[in-house]
Amino acid sequence: MSQPAEIIDKTTISLGKKTNYRWVVMALIFVIWAIACADRANLGIALPFMKKEYHITNTEAGAIISLFSFAYGVVQIPMGLIYKRLSNKMTGRLFPIFMLFTSLFTGLMGTTSSVFLLKFFRIGLGVSEGPLGIGCTNIINRWFPAKEKGTATGLWIAASKLGPLIVPPLCVVIIELWGWREIFYVFAIPGIFFSILWMFLVTNSPEDNKFCSGAECHYIRNEEGPILGEEKEVTVRKSYNLGWLDKFNRTKKVVQLETIRQVFFSWNVLGVAIGYGCMIGISNIFMSWIPTYLMTVKGFASIKMGFLASAPFMGSVLGNLLGGYISDKILDKRRKPMMMLGAFGTIMMMVALIYAPNNAVYLGFTLLMAGLMVGIGFAGYSVYPMGLASKATYPVAFGIVNSVGQIGGACAPLFVGMLLDAYSWNSVFFYMAGSGLLCLGALATVDEPRVDQEKVA
Repeated sequence: MSQPAEIIDKTTISLGKKTNYRWVVMALIFVIWAIACADRANLGIALPFMKKEYHITNTEAGAIISLFSFAYGVVQIPMGLIYKRLSNKMTGRLFPIFMLFTSLFTGLMGTTSSVFLLKFFRIGLGVSEGPLGIGCTNIINRWFPAKEKGTATGLWIAASKLGPLIVPPLCVVIIELWGWREIFYVFAIPGIFFSILWMFLVTNSPEDNKFCSGAECHYIRNEEGPILGEEKEVTVRKSYNLGWLDKFNRTKKVVQLETIRQVFFSWNVLGVAIGYGCMIGISNIFMSWIPTYLMTVKGFASIKMGFLASAPFMGSVLGNLLGGYISDKILDKRRKPMMMLGAFGTIMMMVALIYAPNNAVYLGFTLLMAGLMVGIGFAGYSVYPMGLASKATYPVAFGIVNSVGQIGGACAPLFVGMLLDAYSWNSVFFYMAGSGLLCLGALATVDEPRVDQEKVA
């Protein structure tokens, strides 16, 4: 007969010295994801040169940029179903294969001789990179205990901004030395190297990895249990209440999504996906159009443009790390507050950019703060489905969030091109502020999942 959870148990488990190999896995995820996001971002720096060589309009340029996100978004749900079906068998092995294809299509971008090939390779890049995001979160879900998932996901999201952060200055150097085509050749190399390294160092689960001790495996799977190799009393406490914030935040216990049908019909999943699409759209505009804005509207030379174009992503890296830490440690794993703060802050920063003078310091600071606001809630969009779905259905739940998010985000660069051909950059910043407002409205309607009790030492 099993004992009630409230009864204090005392056990001693000895499984050897506890390693911390999960953080080595996290480091590889961080580097590979940063490379992948750099591969998608480098087009923004090459875009002014491509427009000149191929004589394309802003709308056509926006369509080329958006093709990546459309392709990326379309494969999310199918790949979520594939990851669920493969479960413990092949998930970790698929990851480096998709990274190799990502690097291949990145290199091919430099060989383009027509707009048709440019579009084709851009679609190939989106299809190849699309499964990587689900792969990263699925590996984090398997390799980390619940109390570390927010921090680990924050690091993963920070990597997505670190890639675009290093892209502008590095691309400027490559263009000055060789030309715009060489950007894609140079960026293809690191992905190939780290994909091969992954195959030797990472397995699908901690239990299969020779570098991960039994003690660490136990810690990952039983984070509320005794410290391994020691005696430890385990008691039960209720998650702490945040009063008015929990009421505003709609914090409540929700039924875990155990089936595919439940996942597809969950408004919580769809509402967060809509918000995610709004914020990805803003991030995509920073990535693809801000370099053009800085050169053509503000008149900055390529070197200064390179550093200013990095500012939003420097802010995003700080925001991702800060948001993940606050969500885990201060807000007791509540994800919505940081997501809503990020949407509200983004609206304010877009208004500030509408009235921005031709001053590098002002622009740099405003772009930095805009990136920080976009980034501070980003980790929450990936971690939030973990609180709703089981481990089996999480890849599908995240696939929906990422699919709707990416397809919504894919529209943004195209809309910007259309707005620029018809109006001015002020209309672009109004559009971005409107996206932030829509995100805020969608998030306000979803619940914050909480458990009643959790065990602590």
